[in-house]
Amino acid sequence: MTLTLPPRTPSAADPDSSREDYVNHLDELAQQAEARAAARQHPAGKLTARERLSQLLDPMSFQEIGQFAGGNVGKDFLGAAVITGHGTINGRRVAVYAQDFSVRGGTLGRAEGDKILHLLDVALEMKIPIIALLDSGGARIQDGVVALTQYGRIFRKTCQASGVVPQLSLILGPCAGGAVYSPALTDFIIMTRDNSHMFVTGPDVVKAVTGEVVSFEDLGGAELHNFQSGVAHYLADSEADALEYARALLSYLPSNCEERPPSYAYEPVAQELVNSAALDSLVPASSRQPYDMVEVIRHLVDHGEFVEVQEMFARNIVVGFACLEGTPVGIVANQPMFDAGTLDVDASEKASRFVRFCDAFGIPIITLVDVPGYRPGTEQEQAGIIRRGAKMIFAYANAQVPMVTVVLRKAYGGAYIVMGSKSLGADMNFAWPGAEVAVMGADGAVSIMHRRELKAAEEAGEDVEALRAQLVQRYTEESVNPNLCVSEGEFDAIITPSQTRQALIDSLALLTTKDLQYDGKKRHDNGPL
Repeated sequence: MTLTLPPRTPSAADPDSSREDYVNHLDELAQQAEARAAARQHPAGKLTARERLSQLLDPMSFQEIGQFAGGNVGKDFLGAAVITGHGTINGRRVAVYAQDFSVRGGTLGRAEGDKILHLLDVALEMKIPIIALLDSGGARIQDGVVALTQYGRIFRKTCQASGVVPQLSLILGPCAGGAVYSPALTDFIIMTRDNSHMFVTGPDVVKAVTGEVVSFEDLGGAELHNFQSGVAHYLADSEADALEYARALLSYLPSNCEERPPSYAYEPVAQELVNSAALDSLVPASSRQPYDMVEVIRHLVDHGEFVEVQEMFARNIVVGFACLEGTPVGIVANQPMFDAGTLDVDASEKASRFVRFCDAFGIPIITLVDVPGYRPGTEQEQAGIIRRGAKMIFAYANAQVPMVTVVLRKAYGGAYIVMGSKSLGADMNFAWPGAEVAVMGADGAVSIMHRRELKAAEEAGEDVEALRAQLVQRYTEESVNPNLCVSEGEFDAIITPSQTRQALIDSLALLTTKDLQYDGKKRHDNGPL
């Protein structure tokens, strides 16, 4: 289809009319292009690129950059297969680009790469967050090495922006081949349940090389990357859900590493006092009885609002954002509902990267501890628990932001150390009454320390279990309680569950003026640990 345009040069007879006709005609062509995009996207249950931008950004705030770059206004497309520009979310400026699957399958070539790179430069100059709405067939085959080079340039620029401005990627369609590494380098990846796919090699290539027959979903679907691989940070039920999650996430983040996180007006409400009091009964006294740590978090934070990150992956640890009296904080907490809250390779990496992100952007870190230790077994050792578990130590030990830690029920061995202990740099540490802090649990310690005594009792026909119970009780009273930590200065106070929220608020108020100086233009990047 060939579209005929009015002359570009206004006529001498009526220059204003000619200019207006030209602009009107461009508007008409843009409407036709959007109609074609809708006809292609809507049957697949997907929005068009411009509809996505409209839902993500504040009304009428989008300002497009290079609308006609890479297009041919005399033919059937007005621009490249990506829309770039900036707008506002809740009044705060962001840079955004949306791949347009209706134009050449959203593939990336020279023009698309140049537009994205220019937008990233603008975002770095303005120091505003970058949001990518991805829906593409990957590198444009016809452009050959040019397309591959553009991806490489985008990767490099994304790395330069890491730790300087927050970067979000929304996977709203296919994302395959080398293209997957662009979102993988950003801070957060959001996928939709039905239409999102990410994989380095597609099902056809896998079958040709290995003979394995696999579906798009099993190879790189949204559930796979949320539950198993940990590539994604949120599983959205729809595009609207994905876009709303992105808006919610940004509300806790600063625009760049040199700004403080946004603060919000907060009026105390009676419900917060009710929630704090309910903590006394919410957490069972027995250290072996599970409970939902997310419910504890909701009872501690403003209005019970907690935006969880990577909810489906490594569920034995919880990370996410909330506010305390209007101040955004990042929260890291063990989750006794899954694997008793033990630490493993996946939980260690999940928590490490979250801590690194919070530190890069000046967000205080609250750590809630209820951990029996590291998960034992050959599987974890072979998976590199030493190397990958050390990432948590590195993240906490290098963090400069305010850090407050609370031990709720137990913290044993090396897991106590890595979960925001004072020895790793936490500013304020608290424990609930009866919290168990030791090298290991009482049962294990007694079995090692008194093995000869227990064996002798067994050989003598004595009641071994009664003796074991006595030894466990004595060890618990002497060694498995927070008193030793208090006397050694590892805990600043023993607080009741109902006092926890206020203790966190008071600690953050005290740490408001903590020195966060760092060398260079950014604290550090937020590479994919």
